[in-house]
This record gives sequence, C-alpha cells and structure tokens, in this order.
Amino acid sequence: MSSFEQYISLRQKQELALKPKMLQSLKMLSLPILELEMYIKQELVTNPLLELREEKDDEDLDDPVLEFSEQESSKPLEDISADNEVKQTLTEAKELTDILDQWNDFHQTYDAWHGDTDNDYAESLIKYEDDGKTKYLQQLYLYDLPDAEYEFACDLVDNCDSYGFLPANFSVHKLGKQYGLNNKRSDEIHGIVLSLTPQGITARTITECLMAQLTAEQRENRLVVGLIRDQFDNLIHRRYSKIGSYFGVSEECIMSAREQVSKLDPKPGLRILSSSSAYIYPDVTIKKIGDDFEVVINDNVTPNIVISQHYRRMINRNVLDRQAMTFVRERINSAKFLIKSIYMRMKTLERVALSIVKHQHGFFYNGSGVLVPLTYSIIAQDMGVSESTISRVVKHKFAETPYGIYALKDFFSSTAGTDDNYESISRQKVKSQIIKYIDQEINGQTFSDQELVDKLKEDGLNISRRIITKYRDEMGILNSRLRKSKT
Repeated sequence: MSSFEQYISLRQKQELALKPKMLQSLKMLSLPILELEMYIKQELVTNPLLELREEKDDEDLDDPVLEFSEQESSKPLEDISADNEVKQTLTEAKELTDILDQWNDFHQTYDAWHGDTDNDYAESLIKYEDDGKTKYLQQLYLYDLPDAEYEFACDLVDNCDSYGFLPANFSVHKLGKQYGLNNKRSDEIHGIVLSLTPQGITARTITECLMAQLTAEQRENRLVVGLIRDQFDNLIHRRYSKIGSYFGVSEECIMSAREQVSKLDPKPGLRILSSSSAYIYPDVTIKKIGDDFEVVINDNVTPNIVISQHYRRMINRNVLDRQAMTFVRERINSAKFLIKSIYMRMKTLERVALSIVKHQHGFFYNGSGVLVPLTYSIIAQDMGVSESTISRVVKHKFAETPYGIYALKDFFSSTAGTDDNYESISRQKVKSQIIKYIDQEINGQTFSDQELVDKLKEDGLNISRRIITKYRDEMGILNSRLRKSKT
C-alpha cells in the first residue's frame, strides 16, 4: 500500500515579470500618434491631479495664489511626521510643475523650429484600409521565429484564397525547402499558422480547416472527429441514419456532435479581409536638410498638461488629510512616469527612423526607390535594444518622406533572391524591376513570367519563377495572356 509524504523544499526559478509601469511604457511605445493623444486624454481622466492647459489658463497660472508655497499653514498639524509629509508633497509637486513646464515649452519650441502648423496636420492625414491580414500575422511575433521561418509563414498565408485555403495540390514541404526548412519544421510552422486566430487559415482541405478549430476536449470526442474526417459528406447532406449506423450510436448522439461541428467556421479567411477604413497621421517626417536627412517627430497633437488649479490650492492651504496627501503623491509619481514614457517613446522612434535612413541609404540619398533587405534584428543591434522593441516602434506607424508617405514596416524588406555576387536582394527591388519591364511592353508583345525571370537574370538578379508570379499577383498585374488580350 502506497503512502503519501509532504515535505518543503527550496527551488530557484527564473522568470520575466513586467511591472505595471513597464507595461504602460511598452504600450505607449507601440501606439500611433493619434491613439497616443487619446491615451493621454484618458490618463487625464484617471489622474485628477492633471488637466489640459487652455489658452485662457496662461494668465491664471501666473497667479501667486497658485504658486506652491512652504509657508506655515494656519491649520495646526497633528505631528511632525505629518508636517514632513506635507513638505515632501510640496517638493514633489514643484518638481512635477517644473517637468510639465519644461515639457510644454519643449513642444512649443520644437513645433516652432520645425514649422509645424494646423494646416500641415490636416494635409498629412491620409486614408488607409485596415489590413486584417497584417494583424493576423502579428500573432507570429509571440513565437519569436527566425526571419526565414517568419517569411515562410507569411508566404503560406499569401498563397491562400479569400476563404483562407491553400490551392489544390499545394506542397508545404516544397515551399519550406525554398526557405531552407526541412519537412518536419515546415509542418511545425504550418501547424502554428493553423492555430492562429481565426484558426484554420492555410488549410489544404475542409477537413484540415475544421480540425484545426477543435478544442483539446473535442479532439477526444470520436463522434466529432469522425463527422469531420469520415462522414462529412453524409453530414452536409443530413444522412443521419447512415452516420448512426456507421458509428453504432443513436441519432440523438449524432445531433449533439453535429451541433459542435456547426459552430466551426468553414471560411476563416473572410474574417481577416479589410473591412474598415481609418485616417492616419504620419508619426515622423523625414526631411532632407542640406546634405543630410533629419527626423521630425510629429507629436504636436500631444496636449499641454498642467497641475490642476484645484489641487494646487488644496496643497498650498494644507486642507488634505493624510490619506488624501498619499493619494496626491501617488498621482504626482504617476504623472512623472507618464511624461517620461512619452519622452522615451519620442526618442526611441527618432532613433529607429534615423537608423532606417542609414541602412536604406540608396532609397533616401540616391532617390533610387529601391530598398535593400533589412530586418528588425539589424536595427536592434544598431540601437542596442531587443527586436521586440523595434517591432513595437514600427507597428502601425507611418513616415512622411520626400518620396511619399510610407509605413515604417515597409522599409523592412526580406530577401527575395541573390545577385551574381551572392548578395541578398529585396522583394521591393524585384517588384520595381518587374514593373520596369512590363512598362516596356509594346504592340501586344508581353513578357511571360519565365521571360521576366530571364530578364532579371540578365540584370544579375537570380529570382525563381514562383517568386515572380507571386509578386506580380501582389501588385495586381495580370498574367501575360490577359495583358495581351487587353492591348
């Protein structure tokens, strides 16, 4: 007969725990400028110590009554500790006031120096379609995949139709080999993509699509699995008696399993299509000044913040009890961290933009319009930060350049092939070459995809026919036969 024993032991374990303030800082780092403005205003709602500075408030802030003072209060203090707490609160309130004044002055000087105006703001607003596929693929960041595996996963999704299915006879293993992956790893990455929300995208059959959406408990249910794998045709034609005979169970059991299958989505791809539009404002402006490029952070929508006049008077007149004084000090520290997080976001975004300009030298300085392969890891090493930081910085952010408005992520281009010197070339360069040759087509003489492969090879670019076809489809360019029929 076995017996159970209880004992106590010590064990060391390493784990990463992010504090609430750190989470707040990371969140602000990933917010686009317009969402940042809304976030700051929401913070003002939760922090009554702060308020927006209105133009009419400028004169009021010069009122001596509102200046913090350490004069003895007419109200007697209970003890020495309370007196020290009041003085410390006054000191911290003064520090916060200085920080806010410097921050607001910095904004005014910064905006005046770079010539930002309301008209510039209005003209910079552009409309874009909310890309559900981009949001869907962002879930892959959690898996920290190497560049080749991430590109392989993206390629799988790009090959899907509007319902989220891969073409008939599509070979996941063959595609994986093009990215240097063995069959086992290709299947593992494909499994990860199938598990993303919405589940089932990149399935090759309806069975694979629905199976990917089952919970662990449902996978143990032989009726649910059997309906999908073996009896799906009878199920959609409602041949319940045949299904019951096949499994040897009652029709009631079949109907119960059918109810679970009916809740699965046979067309998950429709859920990541673009369905909404919004207006965006470039987070940075990249200007050429003299022979160099300068980065301007477009944060003039950030509101001017001051300490509430109401709380100024309460602190000066010492009408706060101990509990209220503790609350005020907590709000003061929260406000300090808010300003610090905004400033760090601004500096990090500026450094990332400058690093992008440095690594995409030909695009900016030569005006070539061609991007070289660039990954998050290269910028992260240049700045001495993690790749996840770069991912947060470029997420949903746009840059206004002399050549138009671009999403920051557009400057990160994966390798599409190699040149004759075995140097990597970007997909953007390949696309520009494809457009160049198609623009040269005249008198109904169109280039097939294989002919485009040969043309690029003459230019020293070694690109597969599949890549040419994929990029041509991405740019909405018809195949040679259809292009010829339209001429």
